[in-house]
Amino acid sequence: MLRIKELLVDMYECEGDLDDEKFLSDTLETAAKHAGAKILRRITQRFSPTGVTVILILAETHISIHTWPEYRYAALDIFICGESKDPEVAWVVIKEALRPKNFKTRKIERIVGSNLSL
Repeated sequence: MLRIKELLVDMYECEGDLDDEKFLSDTLETAAKHAGAKILRRITQRFSPTGVTVILILAETHISIHTWPEYRYAALDIFICGESKDPEVAWVVIKEALRPKNFKTRKIERIVGSNLSL
């Protein structure tokens, strides 16, 4: 049986720089390492006039962030599998870096390979 955990976070009134591609990439990479995930690939995209998307492809799935600096808003998705992997650990690192004044989290847990009937 495989447990896949996903944490979706809407961050409002962020004080961290949501338009700094390197800062966001470094933050997500640090978060992934703290969660015990292995980074396979980093994809970044800058938008005009502002905004950045960073996606880390992990051996354990992915972490992504999409930012709207003009609204001080960011959408975060930490999708990770493995019994010893915890998306909350990554979230703590990201929250400390971006310093949202308000946020909303949603947790999803998927179980694969069980004998559950749908």
